[in-house]
Amino acid sequence: MPLYQAVILALVQALTEFLPVSSTAHLTLVPWIMHWPDPGLAFDVALHAGTLVAVLLYFFKDWVTLTLCGLGMKYPATASTEEVAQHRRLFWYMVIGTIPGGIAGKLFDRQVEDYFRTPMIIGASMVLVALLMWWADSRPRLTRKLDDVNAGDAAAIGIAQAVALWPGVSRSGITITTGLFRGLTREAATRFSFLLSAPLIAGAVAVKLPGLLKLHKAGELDLPLSTLIISIVISGVAGYFVIAFFIRYLQTRTLKPFVVYRLVVGAMILAWAFHQAGTH
Repeated sequence: MPLYQAVILALVQALTEFLPVSSTAHLTLVPWIMHWPDPGLAFDVALHAGTLVAVLLYFFKDWVTLTLCGLGMKYPATASTEEVAQHRRLFWYMVIGTIPGGIAGKLFDRQVEDYFRTPMIIGASMVLVALLMWWADSRPRLTRKLDDVNAGDAAAIGIAQAVALWPGVSRSGITITTGLFRGLTREAATRFSFLLSAPLIAGAVAVKLPGLLKLHKAGELDLPLSTLIISIVISGVAGYFVIAFFIRYLQTRTLKPFVVYRLVVGAMILAWAFHQAGTH
């Protein structure tokens, strides 16, 4: 893969992983439309690593606080007993929310990768989730803050994160939508979604890393190490700014532009898929 292709796909990953438009859809469709070769396992690991860097850097302070309090410590030292208890609860809600996605990834990731990443499925998923997002975003009482998240919210959003394994759904799109159906504010739903993404992305990198190391040891790495490093850096830096932009955006605006985008792109993908099917 030429460096310029790696840079473009790294930017696509950064933009579409955190915006509710489906990174899987775009990373499948861009090479397909441009007639580029499959980037392969190594590049997939690099993109996930870049995404992980972005979300860990942006929420670093939050994760330190949640983890230390979740493990029974008091952090920061000036925190009240009530604040520590809230951080501890939120940490364990993250654990609850991570379980469904981890199980689904373990059981179904290979099957989805091999059989379901088709333009027809991606296009239909883009449209369906857009309609759900529009419905959730139009609800009148989106008032619950991040401190109001409970075990039921964590379980529901965790199950939604597992559903995001299906191509075209969008992990951020379906988890934020579920948070809105639970009455969370747009910002609270988004923060919980992004915090919840870190363990799952880390797990995906951990699972795929041994395969990458095996390829490197055998001398069969299909991409130069420099290209992989550049891809990680670009995806991580760009992803960090996308997270910052999106959270600020949702403090005062709705998800309607992303609903329209998904509908338009999904309809175009379906039209193209039907056309391709008709010519064969």
